[in-house]
Order: sequence, then C-alpha cells, then structure tokens
Amino acid sequence: MSNKDWGLALLVVLAWGLNFVVIRWGLDGLPPMLLGALRFGLAAFPAVLFIRPPKLPLRWLFAYGITISLGQFALLFSAMHLGMPAGLASLVLQSQAIFTLIFALIFLGERWHRTQIIALLVAAIGLILLAQQSPANSMTTIGFVLTLCAAAAWGLGNIINRKIGQLGSINLLSLVVWSALIPPLPFLLLSYWLEGPDLILSSLSHISLQSMLAVLYLAGVATLFGYSSWAYLLKHYPASQIAPLTLMVPVIGLLTAWLALGETLNLWQAAGIALVMLGLLINVFGRALMRKLTR
Repeated sequence: MSNKDWGLALLVVLAWGLNFVVIRWGLDGLPPMLLGALRFGLAAFPAVLFIRPPKLPLRWLFAYGITISLGQFALLFSAMHLGMPAGLASLVLQSQAIFTLIFALIFLGERWHRTQIIALLVAAIGLILLAQQSPANSMTTIGFVLTLCAAAAWGLGNIINRKIGQLGSINLLSLVVWSALIPPLPFLLLSYWLEGPDLILSSLSHISLQSMLAVLYLAGVATLFGYSSWAYLLKHYPASQIAPLTLMVPVIGLLTAWLALGETLNLWQAAGIALVMLGLLINVFGRALMRKLTR
C-alpha cells in the first residue's frame, strides 16, 4: 500500500473512531431519532443530484438502507441516549463481526472454522464481562442491549452487502448515497411517535452550533468520506489487508471518550475489552495463523 493510501486508511479509521464522541455531542442537543433523520438527510442531499443511482434492484437498496443505516443507527443512537458510554459503544458495536458469522451460518449456509468458534466464545465472554457494572461507570443495561442489537443490525446488513456484491460491480459510494434516501422518513416518523412534535420543533428552533457541527461530521465525514474512501481502498487492495484496520476504531473510540468525555472503566470491563479485542483478532488472523502452524 502506498504512503498516500496508508494515510487515507488511517484518516478513515480516525474519523470512525471519533464518530462516537461526536454522536454523544450531537445527542446533547438533539433527540436520537431526529439526529438520525438529519444525518442521513444531509448524507443524501445534495449528493443524489450529482451521483447516479447504483445498478441493483430496489429491494436490495431498501434492505441495505433499513439494516445498515436505519436499524444500526436508530438502535445505536437510542442506546447512547439511554446510557451507553461512547467509548464502550465503539467496542461493543464491533461485535458485528460475530453477528456476521452467525447470520452467514443461518442465511448463507457458511461453515465455521474452528478459529471462528474460538473467536465467538472469547468475544462472548468479553461482552459478558463488559456488562458488569460499577459505581464509577454510567452504562445502563438497556444501553448495552441496544448496542448489541445495533451490532446485529450491522451484521445482517453485511450479509445483504455480500448478496449485493454478487450482483456485479456496484459503485459503493453510489450505494451509500442512494441508500441514505431511505432512513430519513422512517427516522422522522419514529421521532414524531417517540419524541413528539413539540420536542422536534424545540430542538430545531434552538439547535446549537455543537449540534450542527455534529450532524455535519456524521453526514459528511463519517458517512460520505468514510464509506467512499473505504470503498476505494477495498477496490485497490485485498480485503485481508484492509479489514483488520477497523480493529483500531474501538481503540480510538475508547481513548477519545476518555480524553473528551472523561469516561472511565472498571477492572472487569477492562478485562472484557481485552477479551473482545482478542476475539476479533482471532477472527481476522486465526485461520491464517493456523495454516502456518500446521505446515
């Protein structure tokens, strides 16, 4: 990988790692469903005016938008609104890799390798430890559960993404932009139902600079820049070289949450983080390592 592309990859990882602190700041001034509507509305417009729609059936575009965009972020934003710390959210969301394995077994009939089973068990133990509470940590059970549900929605979206990939060469930036048209209306309906018209009007009429910058970051940096740059990297380099870089996202997420928000962990949660990261590492590198050891 060239130095330029290494720099681009690190910028994407940094953007996604900072994403969780920015979400926290956005939720300080906007309710979660309204924040989701603004994020994807801005990600779609005006980009759809300049980017051609992807060449795939509408049902797959709809399925992608409902899982990856609406499902994942409606659950994640709600989780963080209801007490999931930003740093822990960045890590627990990476359990999407484990849910992807489970859904691949159920829907695609893919067999698990022994290293994947080990990775699943190690990460599951880590998640159990992460759920432990301490007086110093403000994580709520509902926040933790909703973050796991967000990871499951992402994992299901990964399966849909694989099916889309089998349809031929798809412009991934086009997929991201046009699928962003799908979530705003459901987000607004959920906001009207759960948050109420008074809160919507009050939030929009008194929106702060912090909230506006958060929405701009989530739409422009985390969504458009992040996904388009990632698509470029996946197009030019093997997935085995690019995918492991996402392991840095929770590291940046935890570090920035500590620096910017003063979030702390108890000993059990620190052990849980180590086990989840170990499980993710086993999932990414375990099979190749087993091959080398058995030669």
